[in-house]
Amino acid sequence: MFYDTVRIHVKAGDGGAGVVSFEKRRGKPRGRAVGGSGGSGGDVTLRADESVATLLTYRRNPHHRAGSGTHGQGDLRAGRRGDDLVLHVPCGTTVRDEEGTMLADLVADGQQVVVLEGGRGGRGNAALVDAAHRYPTYCEQGEFGQEQWLELEMKLVADAALVGFPNAGKSTLIAAVSAARPKIADYPFTTLQPNLGVVSIDGREFVLADIPGLIEGASEGRGLGHEFLRHVERARVLLLLLDPSTLQPLPAERQLNVLVGELEQYSPDLAARPRLVALNKTDLVPDSDVAEGWFPISAVTGAGVPALLHAIADEVDKAKRVPDGREGYILHRPLGTGFSIRRETGGWVIEGRDAERAVAFHDLTIPEAADLAARRLRRMGVDDALREAGAQPGDDVRIGDLVFQFTADS
Repeated sequence: MFYDTVRIHVKAGDGGAGVVSFEKRRGKPRGRAVGGSGGSGGDVTLRADESVATLLTYRRNPHHRAGSGTHGQGDLRAGRRGDDLVLHVPCGTTVRDEEGTMLADLVADGQQVVVLEGGRGGRGNAALVDAAHRYPTYCEQGEFGQEQWLELEMKLVADAALVGFPNAGKSTLIAAVSAARPKIADYPFTTLQPNLGVVSIDGREFVLADIPGLIEGASEGRGLGHEFLRHVERARVLLLLLDPSTLQPLPAERQLNVLVGELEQYSPDLAARPRLVALNKTDLVPDSDVAEGWFPISAVTGAGVPALLHAIADEVDKAKRVPDGREGYILHRPLGTGFSIRRETGGWVIEGRDAERAVAFHDLTIPEAADLAARRLRRMGVDDALREAGAQPGDDVRIGDLVFQFTADS
């Protein structure tokens, strides 16, 4: 196993704006308010998917955003909600925010977490009618969707594991079909720890592991047998690689019997996994006996390798990855306060989604809209909080792009 880590930037969809519209009737220049509200933006969700093997897609394309809501229209027609964005990640992926807080550990297939919520759609003037304002000439803007960088990390478990005697050519094969660059030499036990590589073949991907060479007696601990075999335990498919060259003391058929025997003694469940058999180095020993069902290949020249990779991908698709045993979880954060206040040069800054929502009108030069925004802020406790923080009449106060002056009667 090793950890595959990527950083992605995700953005939830923006909310659509509401609209100001009035019903038109003969003899009445302004009828009832019929402006529709905007649609909310789409959420961003991460979902564990056992059909996804790696995070390679996100390394190539780190930017993703959900759909935005559409604006409201007249005749009480509401805007359409933006499409949610669902990002499929391998089972076993952890999700952290920019501060390093783990938001979720997605282990089981289908487990998911909403990492960002879409912006709320702005209300049209029909939704803002009250006893004091029967004909509102204002509406709300749509809310911007949240955005942030996330770190995805997974413990990469092999889909297929290469098993064979030392010097069978496992490292050469994984180097030829993936970006893995293991140590390669003509002496036994070149590989002392597993090497994993992502193999892409005609749009399909799987993770291939080069397991250190096994010897007879590995299941009893010889040659670090238990240490090596445990790396194979979670692979979906086994590829037994045989070597017909003079570097091996045993003929290919005998190698196969020994390998299967060691797997059976170590774990009957492991031995029962789907497995393929490949005869390597056919470029050196072209007259080798190839039993029925074996794949004759040369990791050096590439002969027969594509057919073998397709066969591995087919078996991986049919097999099910063995879970790693840990339980996943999702972090549920408290909603927190609706706003915060901080001092900056020349005034005060109010931050928070609730405060931004309170003043999100399309035109605050309209007295009724400005009065409603002031009442919303007062009900939230913004005025009292500013006084307690030391704000003086005439101080500039900024909420988003809006700047206004603090007054004594605010």
